[in-house]
Amino acid sequence: MNALPIIIGALCVIAIAYRYYSAFIAAKVLALDDSRPVPSQTMYDGHNYYPTNKWVLFGHHFAAISGAGPLIGPVLAAQFGFLPGLLWLVIGVCLGGAVHDFMIMAGSVRRKGKSLAEMARTEISPLSGLVAGIAILFIVVIALAGLGLVVVNALAESPWGTFTVGFTIPLALFMGLYMYRFRKGKIVEASIIGIIGLLFAVWLGGRIAESSLAEPFTLSRNTLIVIMAAYGFIASVLPVWMLLCPRDYLSSYLKVGTILLLIIGVIVVAPNLNMPAFTPFTAGGGPVIPGKLYPFVFITIACGAISGFHALISSGTTPKMIAKETDTRMIGYGSMLMEGVVGVVALIAATSLFPGDYFAINTAQGTEAQKAAYVQLVETHSGNEFNLQPREIDQLEAESGEKNLRGRTGGAVTLALGIAKIFNGIPGLGGLMKYWYHFAIMFEALFILTTIDTGTRVARFLVGEFGGRFYKKLEEPNWLPGSVVTSALVVAAWAAFIWSGSIRTIWPMFGIANQLLAAVALCVATTIIMNSGKAKYAWVTLVPLAFVSTTTLVAGFKSITDIFWPLTQNQETSTQGFINTGLTAIIMLAAAVIMVDSIRRWLGTRSRPQITKTTEPLFEKSV
Repeated sequence: MNALPIIIGALCVIAIAYRYYSAFIAAKVLALDDSRPVPSQTMYDGHNYYPTNKWVLFGHHFAAISGAGPLIGPVLAAQFGFLPGLLWLVIGVCLGGAVHDFMIMAGSVRRKGKSLAEMARTEISPLSGLVAGIAILFIVVIALAGLGLVVVNALAESPWGTFTVGFTIPLALFMGLYMYRFRKGKIVEASIIGIIGLLFAVWLGGRIAESSLAEPFTLSRNTLIVIMAAYGFIASVLPVWMLLCPRDYLSSYLKVGTILLLIIGVIVVAPNLNMPAFTPFTAGGGPVIPGKLYPFVFITIACGAISGFHALISSGTTPKMIAKETDTRMIGYGSMLMEGVVGVVALIAATSLFPGDYFAINTAQGTEAQKAAYVQLVETHSGNEFNLQPREIDQLEAESGEKNLRGRTGGAVTLALGIAKIFNGIPGLGGLMKYWYHFAIMFEALFILTTIDTGTRVARFLVGEFGGRFYKKLEEPNWLPGSVVTSALVVAAWAAFIWSGSIRTIWPMFGIANQLLAAVALCVATTIIMNSGKAKYAWVTLVPLAFVSTTTLVAGFKSITDIFWPLTQNQETSTQGFINTGLTAIIMLAAAVIMVDSIRRWLGTRSRPQITKTTEPLFEKSV
């Protein structure tokens, strides 16, 4: 199957969805109105509430939501073939993910930038607000651990990637001071400086990696975890304009630029998808994902189709920076569509590898038992229709400069090789496979790391709101002692998960938690529609809610019985098994409570939430 009709078809569907479906939601369901004041104006403090240019904010928001999910999820789901992931990405993002992000962002903007948990409390019930707050704290820690783990695996022992990603931090600090202090409002000038600086960092990283200076930047897994935790803490405490916004804006250039180049590359090179539409592992038993196609493909590909983590960003930092209501359409719906495109090109890049090479890279081969299991896997699947004998693995090792690509699980290496092969096939860019591969590794790490800083900041807002019920000062986002304490708690929690986990144990739990959070957010969005008197439009959120909730609850049950609980029978993995089982069960229970409470609310069996004078209704018609 050639990739050209796939990428063109996906882009056409996504463009139509933005032009018509998002316009319908903006006009009929949300009734966006630029004359309505927004929190960045009414609550301006120059720290967290700050009106921001929509293009800068688009870059910040896209950088914040685009973490490991749209890159790694499609690569792992390629085990089932290219078609299941492709359909879920295109259909899911248009009808589910983009709607989810848009609705929550608009709701938060009209509620003074309140978090998802606070909106659940006021729109559904105090019980749902309490349960949502507790569940979100669990979910965000798991999500950040899942995202952070991929960064650690991508940058470990990679001086090129480590230097380049590290260089973006002082560069972003300079851009922030330039745009907001030295040359106020000179966004174009700062952007040019940022692009030049970023290209210089990529070039210099390659020189350092080949010099004697490589050793200080060649860091172990545990060292990277500590450094990343320190960065997440600092980024969470500093003002958004100083580091968070300019860094995400800067990295968005690399993200969007690389994705656009990759789309052009797919169109020009038109690579063949060597992975079949469906593989024998759709029935289960695959080495990458142990479960069957249904329901596991829908939790393996989370971000890119629909992601509950986005609800934390859409009700966290971004609504506090929206300059006018109509900006939410481009930033909320548009950013998610862009992430869907990222997922599609990641899937194309991964499935352009031969099946034998894909599974040689993504099957663990660290122990003798794992090596024997891999040999058995290859012997079992060596037919003409689906052959797992490696085809180009030795050539890929030589061209990429990597000594060993076998058993490099996690998806990052697979994606980097797929991207490098496509770039290397573009006329005029050939013969640079080694540089393209390391550029792709750096791109993936930077793509994911921007989610860590924003996610940590959002999480400390959540901890502060929850802690404010016991100590009022914690609820004040600008109170420095509270910011320090809440940020430290969040960072310590997700760093501990990364320290003790692996991609096989964290990613399934991350997918379940992420999708159940999306179901909770869709419950809130549906309740907002119901409370506004526009129940005839409730299908906009009810349809994706019904699919995501049922599918993810089934996946949660299967994960506990087939993946997590068996870990408890092994003495070496028993602790991890009990933790995974317990947390997954808690998240499932919390989501079920909120869903039942929401249904009762919709049916009118519970009293309507009290609307205070400071709470804006989401739509033109008041509650």
